[in-house]
Amino acid sequence: MKEFQYTIKDACGIHARPAGLLVKVVKGFASTATLEKAGKTCDMRKLMALMGMGIKQGDTITVKVEGDDEAEAAAAIEKFLTENV
Repeated sequence: MKEFQYTIKDACGIHARPAGLLVKVVKGFASTATLEKAGKTCDMRKLMALMGMGIKQGDTITVKVEGDDEAEAAAAIEKFLTENV
């Protein structure tokens, strides 16, 4: 299992546009990815669950990736977050 933390920098947090793009990134891998914030978790393949987390600027999230291609998936997710939110 790969795990990393990221602090949201975008003023709007994770809203509809970046959430939709993030779901597409995650769905490109066989591994499962979960996002955790303040004790709540969600499957990163589910757009409405991701948006329902209410992630705002300054929030620190934990991403956990598990599966056959977890290293590549974790790297792609971290790259997306760094470049977009």
